[in-house]
Amino acid sequence: MHHSTSLSFSLPTPRLRAALAACALAVAGLGSAAAQTAGSGGTDSGSASQWGLGVGLGYERKPYRDFDDKARALPLLMFENRHVSLLGTRADLKLPAYGPVAFSLRARYAFDGYDAGDSPFLAGMAERKDSLWLGGSATWRAGFGTLSAELLGDASGHSKGAQFRLQMERRIQRGDFGFTPRIAGHWMDDKYVDYYYGVQAGEARVGRAFHRGDAAVNVELGVRVDYALAPRQSVFLDVSATRLGDAIQDSPLVDRSGTAGVRVGYLYRF
Repeated sequence: MHHSTSLSFSLPTPRLRAALAACALAVAGLGSAAAQTAGSGGTDSGSASQWGLGVGLGYERKPYRDFDDKARALPLLMFENRHVSLLGTRADLKLPAYGPVAFSLRARYAFDGYDAGDSPFLAGMAERKDSLWLGGSATWRAGFGTLSAELLGDASGHSKGAQFRLQMERRIQRGDFGFTPRIAGHWMDDKYVDYYYGVQAGEARVGRAFHRGDAAVNVELGVRVDYALAPRQSVFLDVSATRLGDAIQDSPLVDRSGTAGVRVGYLYRF
């Protein structure tokens, strides 16, 4: 089996989804690192607007068989004030906090879909579309770290599914370096798993049997390292490994028990 990895600075139409997905991953990681760096410097992010521009490179290995994974470099944009937070494909409308717990309404555009041309093994499969997810989030910042939860539903109606993510992370500052290990559990309901990992009767082939997806929980371990080049400039490296839930591993479209991702980037905060 051969998995190709290449770097491209263009956005050809057939690969637009993969490119934007890589951008979203890079922006999310870099935005979090930049926000933490700003907080450690004494900036009151709750009363002033912050925005930044930079460049990021993201690569994530998909679980599908023979999938043509690619790394992409794209510009980054982030913005935050006391009312809203925009990080790549995620937008939050901040709600009143309750003590140390912050709440928000969240919209996230996820590039989970695929085309039959993304892998020879997917030939004959119907397109699985990307989706807009809407819901809410809660973040509790305590002495032991930051605990966050996110509950979203498929507002696009493609999978008609739901997902829930619970994450724990702790930032450790060492001079200009910041180290943030994390662990997360990501639950997806049966509708989500069936849409993205199931095989319908009309899609079944020799070696690709009919398959009905069931709910699954992925477990992710990761660490983010950020470095302050200057008061307004930062770079970061984020690596992660995810163990796929049993219901996803059981899919005939999947040939591995886990996936991995790497994101690097640079951001200038104005």
